[in-house]
Amino acid sequence: MKSDLFSKCHPPQDYTLLQDAGIYPYFQAIEAAEGPDVVLQGKRKMMAGSNNYLGLTHHPEVLQAATEALQKFGSGCTGSRFLNGTLELHEELEARLATFLRKEAALVFSTGFQTCLGVITALAQRKDLILCDRENHASILDACRLSFADVAKFPHSDMAALRNRLEQTEGRPTLLVVDGLFSMLGDLAPLPEMVSMAQEFGTRILVDDAHGFGVLGKRGAGTAEHFDLEEETDLIMGTFSKSMAGIGGYCAGPREVIEFVRHRARTMMFSASIPPAVCAASLTALRIFETEPERRQRVLSLADQARAGLQALGFNTGPAQLGPIVPIILGKREHTFHSWQFLMDAGVFVNPITSPAVPVGSDLLRCSFMASHTDDHMASFLEAFAALADKLSLAPAASPLR
Repeated sequence: MKSDLFSKCHPPQDYTLLQDAGIYPYFQAIEAAEGPDVVLQGKRKMMAGSNNYLGLTHHPEVLQAATEALQKFGSGCTGSRFLNGTLELHEELEARLATFLRKEAALVFSTGFQTCLGVITALAQRKDLILCDRENHASILDACRLSFADVAKFPHSDMAALRNRLEQTEGRPTLLVVDGLFSMLGDLAPLPEMVSMAQEFGTRILVDDAHGFGVLGKRGAGTAEHFDLEEETDLIMGTFSKSMAGIGGYCAGPREVIEFVRHRARTMMFSASIPPAVCAASLTALRIFETEPERRQRVLSLADQARAGLQALGFNTGPAQLGPIVPIILGKREHTFHSWQFLMDAGVFVNPITSPAVPVGSDLLRCSFMASHTDDHMASFLEAFAALADKLSLAPAASPLR
């Protein structure tokens, strides 16, 4: 008897139990947003789970630029970049990004996910090899799977394991792909060691700097600039949905490589280009964070303040020492969801993260900060976590953290 394709389509039991318990954390509908505050179910919450690191989504100049582009070009491009969907705005944004990242050329995609898929599948082909950190973002992992290249993963930031993989490449064309700033634990890739090994073995390196772009480095150019490795990093890609207050993605590198990807990346050739308003907003956001370094200084300072305060309360904030992402590792899934609900009731919105986004047993609350958070926001944030620490019976960190 033929089985029905839809027979597997039933609600996941885990999520049904969470809904029944009143602690289901996903698809929370935001009714209004005003900078670092949001309204859910009629109640105002501090948003401590957004990637709007520089606080630019409500900047008046960003909104004005988007409005003007909307009036001039309409609401959408209704076609791919390859055919009728290229505007002068797209080309201006690509030129500005290439200059800012100190690369010969740049290419803009409709989303960050599509950037990963398009670039990696265009470059890594049959008989090629991809070396991939196990904790890379899901978009990178999916791109690796969808390419025709062989893929070898190595344990997170394990340089001995990476060297072992490189020694086994046997001269094959190889692409090393890594996040610059990892999105869950907020730790930096050991880029100096990676670049050194890539050069030693003749391997090309691609850094996805979605979470470092705009925040790290003297100019906000990201992880490669932070380590003074802009020239040595072959390709840099990232998104507009974090520091640039929009949606879309980019890849920057040698002109010849970018032109190759431009004509081979299926996610560009067969997807509509980013809307004019988003493109104009991203251009303006780039100009603002180029000229207002105090924004990235502010967000890094706030994250440092939160990290120190949480550690003093006895929370495990993981390995990260720099960046806007501060994880609180709770370990047990049930603790994570109950803690999320406790904080939501206390007026603080954070993100509960469980496997497969993190390894089993490493469940955490992912907090992230914005330059637009005020001192009052931070006081309320730490007050809510102090109450949570009491509820969880955490001992203040008089001894080394767990």
